[in-house]
Amino acid sequence: MTPTDAHDPHRDQPFDLLGIGIGPCNLSLAALADGVPYLSAAFYEQERSFRWHPGLLLDDATLQVPFLADLVSLVDPTSRWSYLNYLRTRERLFPFYFAERFHTHRAEYDAYCRWVAESLPSTCFGHQVDTVRWNPGRAVFEVDHTRLDAEGQAEALGRTYARNLVLGVGSAPYVPEPLRPLAESPAVPVVHSAHYLEHRDRLLAAEHVTVVGSGQSGAEVFLDLLRARPAGRERLTWIARSPSFAPMEYSKLGLEQFTPDYTRFFHGLAEPVRDNLLPRQWQLHRAIDHGTIGAVHDELYRRTLGGGWPDAVLTPGVTVRTAGRMGVGAVELHLEHEQQGTRSRLVTNAVVLATGYRERSLDALLAPIHPYIRRDASGRPRIDEFHRLELDPVVAGTGAAVHVQNAERHTHGVGAPDLGLAAWRSAVVLNAVTGKEPYPLPSRTAFTTFGLGAATEPVSPWTATSPCARPAGTRGS
Repeated sequence: MTPTDAHDPHRDQPFDLLGIGIGPCNLSLAALADGVPYLSAAFYEQERSFRWHPGLLLDDATLQVPFLADLVSLVDPTSRWSYLNYLRTRERLFPFYFAERFHTHRAEYDAYCRWVAESLPSTCFGHQVDTVRWNPGRAVFEVDHTRLDAEGQAEALGRTYARNLVLGVGSAPYVPEPLRPLAESPAVPVVHSAHYLEHRDRLLAAEHVTVVGSGQSGAEVFLDLLRARPAGRERLTWIARSPSFAPMEYSKLGLEQFTPDYTRFFHGLAEPVRDNLLPRQWQLHRAIDHGTIGAVHDELYRRTLGGGWPDAVLTPGVTVRTAGRMGVGAVELHLEHEQQGTRSRLVTNAVVLATGYRERSLDALLAPIHPYIRRDASGRPRIDEFHRLELDPVVAGTGAAVHVQNAERHTHGVGAPDLGLAAWRSAVVLNAVTGKEPYPLPSRTAFTTFGLGAATEPVSPWTATSPCARPAGTRGS
């Protein structure tokens, strides 16, 4: 496939695989698909270029996964799209070797992904996908899209056909209900941490700043604000709903919950068991790495050396009940401490919401094919072990499939959006779509055996006994 093929808005020949959204996991899929010569693939993204959490590319921020968790290496370390090859093309391999950095800077990972995204012929930026339909006559999906100009305005309409889709539209910043009206108003700086850097100067100028959220982003924002404010006049508050400012589970056996073995185990659990288990695994993905926790404490301690305490309040176990503007340039937060059963109010001049992300809804995009999608007891799409939406046999029986990335935490667990599983998930997709196993996968990936009699041998997607079994793909996010 040539770049012209991928960008042609009037292309009538169906692609074997069409990706919607270009985040890290669909980019991983595109990079590995580039090594499959008999597969035609394209990937559409409405943004003009690859952007990965630009508002949180702080100078010292590092990935929470090792550099081997790049787009391809854990499946194909010989790929030309590996992080090490990226460094080689930049003549930086020896400096990286001597730096002895197992965890790279977040900005470096963003630059690496942009290098891949700009080099692959299958990535089509400035392409907004509007809707997806099933064409029973041709047994393919019709994808209507709009090509956007540099200002984000509609430039041309197009329609693309594909036998298999991979939805990788990612997640969106989550703003708690009590704070949404304030976050949508420009009068007072109430911003999500995803946009922190673009508002940083305004936040630093505020008399008092409150950070909400106890995860990695909250800790990084609090630390950055703390370092930038004068000792004794920090005027910072950090509150969080979680019971403590807790470290990320980072023990070696604990990390095995981010392996394909655990993903298969989790998927095999009953739906109520999965729903009960997920909230209790928060320290696997919503806590703070040890280095950042240490840096926060070190900075606070340093400010006590001359006597006194820093003007900073750190309180976990707190929920924001309601919020509203108070005069000009101030916000009033009404707080409740769950364990104490007490309530209080806090007046602040700016709020940073490090309140995480939620999966983007697929309902509008997939509205025309809703009747074909099987759903669980909670109305969520049922997703098989190969990350395919379970579809009506009218569609599934043709061999067509819709795969999802980072939209299946309810069926595949905390590893669904994890960068360390991106390459493996992409290989599962490609093996299923092609039916030829271009990327052989290991039969076992963890020392832990999850469950009694749990099988570690993966089932081939084209020999599975599932009613959706067919030579068509799976996911990656």
